[in-house]
Amino acid sequence: MTTPTSASIIDLPYLTPDIPGVAATIKRSYEDFIVEEVPAYEPSGEGSHVYFRIEKRGLSTMRAVQDIAKALGVGPRHIGLAGMKDARGVTVQTLSLEHADAERIKKLEIPRIAILDVSHHTNKLKVGHLRGNHFTIRMRDVDPDRLDDVRRVAGLLADNGVPNYFGSQRFGLRGDTWELGRAVLQQDAQTLIDLMLGKPTDADTGKVLQARQLYEKGKYDEAARTWPHAFRDNARAARAMAKSKGNPKRAIFAIDNKLKRFYVNAYQSYLFNQVLARRIEELGKLYVGDLAYKHETGSVFRVEDEAAENARASAKEISPTGPLFGKKMTRAEGTPGTWEQEVLDREGVKLGDFSNLRQVNARGSRRPLRFFPTDLHVSDGRDDGGLFVELSFFLPSGCYATMLLREISKGKLSEGRSDTYREPTDDVEEDVATDEM
Repeated sequence: MTTPTSASIIDLPYLTPDIPGVAATIKRSYEDFIVEEVPAYEPSGEGSHVYFRIEKRGLSTMRAVQDIAKALGVGPRHIGLAGMKDARGVTVQTLSLEHADAERIKKLEIPRIAILDVSHHTNKLKVGHLRGNHFTIRMRDVDPDRLDDVRRVAGLLADNGVPNYFGSQRFGLRGDTWELGRAVLQQDAQTLIDLMLGKPTDADTGKVLQARQLYEKGKYDEAARTWPHAFRDNARAARAMAKSKGNPKRAIFAIDNKLKRFYVNAYQSYLFNQVLARRIEELGKLYVGDLAYKHETGSVFRVEDEAAENARASAKEISPTGPLFGKKMTRAEGTPGTWEQEVLDREGVKLGDFSNLRQVNARGSRRPLRFFPTDLHVSDGRDDGGLFVELSFFLPSGCYATMLLREISKGKLSEGRSDTYREPTDDVEEDVATDEM
């Protein structure tokens, strides 16, 4: 048994290394972690799509969608959503369903889900139809003498930006989806299948652990029968290994292309994190050849006048970007381009490898190296759970609140469990990449 491979997050440098980490506990109760979606647009009140805002407690987004779909007698894929949300907290988000009975939706009574309001719109809600998320997070077990340090870090992040790392959720419960993505990119069938079906870690439990152990023993048929229903691709790949007498090159054809793309996306995220780590000490500094991001519009342009653009960066108007390597990505030039190439060279990967992927469209893009939390407030108080430090802030869509918490805690953050928290079963797929975390 090995430990989960999470070094892709743990070893990344901090923006505020001179301020020691503040130990804290989050998510002791659902109310300690509240997320409310801020939509990109409001429903018009007319149209064939019913928009309904829900409050869910202790459920992942996909579990909530499955429960609602079952209650309405529809397939989960017919329900639209703007973003994924974690199970451990209280979340307010909007879903949509075409040609639905609005009155029936209003009257739904489902454990841990409340229907807040219902309206209509002309189109299905899709991932990305989201301006951002507002967070209210209560940190517990904080030394009262460290409150000023929490405020210091929060102030520095508000002024200089938060490192826009992809959080650990991006890399799955085992922390290895980026390694799976590298195997897909390098067309390394053996490593891909071994990581996907075997190599059990401390993160594996229940039937998942049993299936991995059976694979390690070469009992592919038994492993296929043991994988929980949610792990359909794993089961198919195990059956393919049995039929092909252990040929991983045959087994990879049993894996859905969408899952392969997900793995490659995780590897793109890992590489981005490495570039960001290289530039952490000058997070907002721009160089000639950089590709800068306009925070107001989301557009990207190449830096030619270094002095002028750094003045805009200091004013929080623009930020340098890092690469999500892919065949359509625009490459940085000059010094930034050299740094990005060095990351590829260390990995033994060529940019052209992303163009050689069959049936996996790894287009690539640019991503800002930092984001700015707005309406950031730090307060302290007491409730039935005792003393707490409360953080309240808004983040643009796609940014991870855990990156803000990471700078405060420096690895000293733990998650509590409420008495009523229900651990997910092996038969329910948990969110591995959430837009709010």
